[in-house]
Amino acid sequence: MVKKKTARTKTPMKNQRPDSERRLRQAARLADHLRLLQLLLGRGRWDYDSLAVQLECSTRTIRRRLDALELAGVPWFYDSDARCIRVLPGVKFPVLQLTRDELLDEATAATVGRAKGLDVGAGAVATEKLAAASKDEVAEMLADAQRIMEALDLKLADHSKHHEVLRTIQWALIEGRQITGQYKSPYQEKTIELRLHPLRICLTGQAWYLIARKTASERPKTYRVTRFQTVRSLDAKADVPEEFDLDEYFGKAWSVFRGGETYDIELLFKADAAELVTETMWHKTQQVARHPNGTATLRFTVDGLDEIVWWVLGWSGRVTVVEPAELRDLVLQKLNEAIDLHIRR
Repeated sequence: MVKKKTARTKTPMKNQRPDSERRLRQAARLADHLRLLQLLLGRGRWDYDSLAVQLECSTRTIRRRLDALELAGVPWFYDSDARCIRVLPGVKFPVLQLTRDELLDEATAATVGRAKGLDVGAGAVATEKLAAASKDEVAEMLADAQRIMEALDLKLADHSKHHEVLRTIQWALIEGRQITGQYKSPYQEKTIELRLHPLRICLTGQAWYLIARKTASERPKTYRVTRFQTVRSLDAKADVPEEFDLDEYFGKAWSVFRGGETYDIELLFKADAAELVTETMWHKTQQVARHPNGTATLRFTVDGLDEIVWWVLGWSGRVTVVEPAELRDLVLQKLNEAIDLHIRR
């Protein structure tokens, strides 16, 4: 008599995870790899250690993810000159799926870029291209957002005749090249020829400024972009220290030019000016104290008085300089000069 074989039932493994959890872990790993690729394709410079800090993992994990990217067809290499990891040209993300708030930010940036004086018209062109490559509802939202916004009377320096100068400087910074050009300062009689190592460019004090130095050993200086008459990029590599920090360079300057001495400023504003002056953040060190009688005290810590004195003069008749005495004397000097000019007239 043939015995029947009894079917064995498989006992599930204790550590076996449900499909939903497994898919979730796979999606998380994919997101980690995409985030890494996004960083490498961005404008920053990343090495193994900085990537580990940014992505909150170990350098060993970073190396494993880089190997996975290469297996997926994303070739990368370590640039020993720039001391960073780079992806070979040609690897790009598909068109981004932007949120409504991100689209609104894009339209806002394009609006500001068209402002009189700034005249960065390419931003609006980029927005138009984004709209053309997107769905109808996205294109309609971008058009509506730009229609309802305008940037008026920003009182910026006129950059309309300096598009090429600005673009040349920007590309020199991106490509790490030196520049040369002719520069005319109102404080010098003649136009001078400059050869510079560009470090940064920034919009501050109502104009674009270049921070650069003539040689690798010299201290950086600030140059107003609109004062360049000509600029061209050189093949020579610019020396840009990795530790250079724009905020540290400007220190506590009121606007653009940093003085050699630091002052603690205390200003008392009358009640009719208190509400108006406290609406704005005038300086990163600003502290405000409102008083029961409606007046307000503003305190700042600034490097130098040559710039803040003109701001204080703009509030003449509504502000008292409490401290320091040097600023109070400077304000009185400028007011007396103004009175003399009008009396003579």
